[in-house]
Amino acid sequence: MVHQEQISLSTKPNGDMHDLTDKVDRIVKNSGIRTGIAHIFNIGSTAAIGTIEFEPGLQKDLPEILNKLIPPSREYGHEQTWHDGNGHSHLQATILSPSLTVPVRNGRLELGTWQQIFHLECDVKPRQRQIIVTIYGE
Repeated sequence: MVHQEQISLSTKPNGDMHDLTDKVDRIVKNSGIRTGIAHIFNIGSTAAIGTIEFEPGLQKDLPEILNKLIPPSREYGHEQTWHDGNGHSHLQATILSPSLTVPVRNGRLELGTWQQIFHLECDVKPRQRQIIVTIYGE
């Protein structure tokens, strides 16, 4: 069986994080699937999906370390082509990934106690984001 729903988000620029865990868990429950996988996918190339302990320190640390590792710069090839200021945004999102797969067991997401599903905005402007959640299983 396959069940699919969409989550819509309004984000702030670079570094805005959202905890999607409860929304995805609700979709799993709506699906009626007891055993399988949940696939969470961000539509777009400048935001990421992952897991983290969703607490204020890490909500600050993750965007900061990404901006140190891949800082805004006009030197990226993307900037030479498009001049839109978000070359680093594409690279940050690519390194983290636009999607995540989580096991479903007994009709629930199989996550650790301190493991939540997050969405991270890497782009330089606010965005309207669509996240597709697909539950596969039985």
